[in-house]
Amino acid sequence: MTDTQPQTKEFQAETKQVLRLVIHSLYSHKEIFLRELVSNASDACEKLRFEALAKPDLLGADVLSVTLTPDAAAGTLNIKDNGIGMSEAEVIDNLGTIARSGTKKFLETLSGDSAKDAQLIGQFGVGFYSAFIVADKVTVLTKRTDAPGVRWDSDGEGQYQIQTDQKSDRGTEVILHLRDEDKEFLQPARLRQLVRKYSDHLSLPIILKEGETEETVNQAKAFWTRPKSDLTDEDYQAFYKHLTHDSENARVWAHNKVEGNIEYTSLLYLPKRAPFDLFEREQKGGIQLYVKRVFIMDKAAELLPPYLRFMRGLVDTADLPLNVSRELLQNNRTVEKIKSALVKRSLDLLEDLAANKPEEYAEFWKTFGVVLKEGIIEDPGQKERIAKLLRFHSTAAAGDAPDATLEQYVGRMPTDQKSIYYLTADTLTAARNSPHLEASRAKGVEVLLLVDRIDEWVASHLHEFDGKPLANVSSSAADVASAIETPEKAAAESTFKDTTERLGKLLTGKIAAAQVSARLTESPAVLVAGEFGMSLRMGRILKQAGQNNPFATLPILELNPKHPLIERLKDTADETDFADLAHVLYDQAMLAEGGELDDPAIFVRRVNRLIVDGLAEKPKIILS
Repeated sequence: MTDTQPQTKEFQAETKQVLRLVIHSLYSHKEIFLRELVSNASDACEKLRFEALAKPDLLGADVLSVTLTPDAAAGTLNIKDNGIGMSEAEVIDNLGTIARSGTKKFLETLSGDSAKDAQLIGQFGVGFYSAFIVADKVTVLTKRTDAPGVRWDSDGEGQYQIQTDQKSDRGTEVILHLRDEDKEFLQPARLRQLVRKYSDHLSLPIILKEGETEETVNQAKAFWTRPKSDLTDEDYQAFYKHLTHDSENARVWAHNKVEGNIEYTSLLYLPKRAPFDLFEREQKGGIQLYVKRVFIMDKAAELLPPYLRFMRGLVDTADLPLNVSRELLQNNRTVEKIKSALVKRSLDLLEDLAANKPEEYAEFWKTFGVVLKEGIIEDPGQKERIAKLLRFHSTAAAGDAPDATLEQYVGRMPTDQKSIYYLTADTLTAARNSPHLEASRAKGVEVLLLVDRIDEWVASHLHEFDGKPLANVSSSAADVASAIETPEKAAAESTFKDTTERLGKLLTGKIAAAQVSARLTESPAVLVAGEFGMSLRMGRILKQAGQNNPFATLPILELNPKHPLIERLKDTADETDFADLAHVLYDQAMLAEGGELDDPAIFVRRVNRLIVDGLAEKPKIILS
């Protein structure tokens, strides 16, 4: 009997959308509902076990377990646990809303194609809502030790009812009223098969109850404590899906047990897909932490550095106290040793993938490469190893895939080439069409093309590889200048001396100087950073982020002495015409760098005036 009248509430708008997608898009993946609900029940038991560390009375003499009770006569499947339970506020928060970072982005990503959306939903993690794949009504009875029982009912169509319940024992029961076409999930043999397929690895017993008979249908032993020789690839993949709620298999994994000064077991997975919140500032990476097989923390960020936040898995150690806190983890020598070992194993995993499965590594790089690059900045001790894992676009390859390595680049370098040349740009197309590549292309010099925002910082922290310094071809640095120097440049400098001096005075405040260039073969002019100045792109990135640029310097305007526009500039005596052409050349060079013009309207007027003047000078053709 219930002791209050039920309240009817609306689902959160985003929850309605997810419910509709779950019910209508996962029709071919129905069996995952059991994996999700048993996993939730297991998590509830682990949370109780953790809270019982501080309050042993919470657990008492209970053996934590999950019980499945099919009732063919009623057409219901009951999934019951004796875990932490929920209060009324927690039921509303957990079952009526989706309080998860990335939900809106997830919904925006959906395409309307049910097959593709099913994969996205699986990636997002359907959790409790998977119950509606097979049930036309779901009832939840739940109770925390220190709160009244709660009953929750819904048909998944937009509303749910909630009321106080007389439930006396702690934990949660999920009662599924199965649709007629899904009554197969009431068959004990089918339930055994699904538990062994998806949940055999759980450390607590999963009990199948038939009448008065109870049978434990899983091994009920922590997965990571079992010998590796007893585990199959299918076992590892099943545990990965339990751990992450990912619908995809993991790409690779590493399972290690360490004994010695410190003892711990680690199980690390490399996913195939990125979570939606991978690049959100508040997103916290990390792996699960267990102490003596007791769950302590879901995302222990202290066990892996941020640049490896895409790794999933767990660590179980006997060398930390059961009441360990995040504060204790931050300055703990044992944690530092475990972290160091996990970083090494993660990089080992990536190196092995790159060496033995290059196509798989290319897929990894496309998904997580930008995150791994952060390690060049964050972890100087591993910079050399990470550098070997980097992949780049290159002028030596015409494809769109970044597959050039620094080792390959150095191996292709001519004996007289001293530096590794690179160029940063906002897009690959902009990089390939950059004026800065004209001289290197003419001379057959390979240039790496860096198009991620983080690449500016990566290059500035990497400095060199295999004894070869990195040099930005958009700089006027001495090593770049020497590589593109031509005999004709010295003669041109004398010829255009007056022109460059006039430009320097006219464009004061915009450029540091104007000079003849050897780097151009097609474009009339280009802006380059000073030898010790920051690149124009880096300056833009800092400005867009609202940060001051303490190293800001004016660029140098380099001229192509063979270009007709530069010849015309040299021969222009009229100061107004000279100014118009000079400003147009500067603005064109700025646009080629991906920059913004101070006054686009003036630029357009100047270009139009030059076009009109040019047309007026052309001889008229008289048709007879």
